[in-house]
Amino acid sequence: MHCSKCETDNAVGARFCNQCGAPLNQRCPKCNFENAPEAKFCSQCATSLALPSPSPPTATGAADGERKTVTALFADIKGSTELMRDLDPEEARGVIDPVL
Repeated sequence: MHCSKCETDNAVGARFCNQCGAPLNQRCPKCNFENAPEAKFCSQCATSLALPSPSPPTATGAADGERKTVTALFADIKGSTELMRDLDPEEARGVIDPVL
């Protein structure tokens, strides 16, 4: 971020100049238009100027993805394991689906 008042280069995302304290104009990440420091949306293309919130740290080796709330249903039908032990999965599903 370049300060238009004192010409100092500041860190990307800085809101105020680290030399003179002047508010820094925000450049739109989409169209590069220079917006007022207090702008929340670009006045040229309406892109949000809010800084993205940092991602929470993930465990090492964890797969990237998104968290979702799921509901799992477990049903134990007496004798079903013995009945389907030697069947293919598709055949077993055909037997159990009418019950569920």
